[in-house]
Amino acid sequence: MNIEQIRVYCLKKKGVTEEFPFDEETLVFKVMGKIFLLASLESVPLQINLKCDPEKAVELREEYEVVQPGYHMNKKHWNTIIINGSISTGQIFEWIDDSYNLVLAGLSKSDLKKLKNDNLNTK
Repeated sequence: MNIEQIRVYCLKKKGVTEEFPFDEETLVFKVMGKIFLLASLESVPLQINLKCDPEKAVELREEYEVVQPGYHMNKKHWNTIIINGSISTGQIFEWIDDSYNLVLAGLSKSDLKKLKNDNLNTK
C-alpha cells in the first residue's frame, strides 16, 4: 500500500479535502474542516495517523506491532500506523473508515446537514 492508494481512497469520501497545513511533508485529510488522517510523506516506511476509539486504540496497539500511540497527537484518541505490508489494505481502509466516521460523529448538526445536502467532495 502506498500514499496514492490512501489518497484516492480518502478523496472518494464525501466532504473530504486534502492539504498541507503544517509543513510540506505532512499530508492531511479533513472532512468538514476536521482532521481524520495525517500522512508523513518523508517516513519510510509510510506512516499515517488515524483517529480511533480510545478502547479500540489500546486493543489495536496490543494486537499489532505496527500500531503505535499517535505520533505528535493525543495518544488516547490517535494511532500511528506503520505501513510496512504486514497489515492488509482492506484492514487499513477499515481503520480509515473508522477514523472518518468518528470525526463525522463529532460534527455539529449544521455541518452534518451541509454534508448530507451538498456535494462537497472537493478535490
